[in-house]
Amino acid sequence: MLEKLNSRKLWVALVGVVVGLATAFGIDGGEYTEIAGIVTSAVSVVAYIFGEAAVDAAKKTEGTDSDGEHQGVQ
Repeated sequence: MLEKLNSRKLWVALVGVVVGLATAFGIDGGEYTEIAGIVTSAVSVVAYIFGEAAVDAAKKTEGTDSDGEHQGVQ
C-alpha cells in the first residue's frame, strides 16, 4: 500500500479526477488552486501516517519497540 501512495502515477490520476469533477461542477480557475492545496495537504498527512505505520511494523518484527529500543528482559 505504501508503494502505491508514493506513486506519481497515482497522484497524477487523482489530480485528473479532482480537476474533472471541479470542471463538471463549474468551479473556476482560482478555486482549482484551493482544491489542489487541500488535496496536497490531506495526501501528505495520509502518506506520513502510512509511512510511520510501516516503520513501526518493521521495528516490531525486528524485536525493537517504536523508540528503537530492543525489547527483552531488563
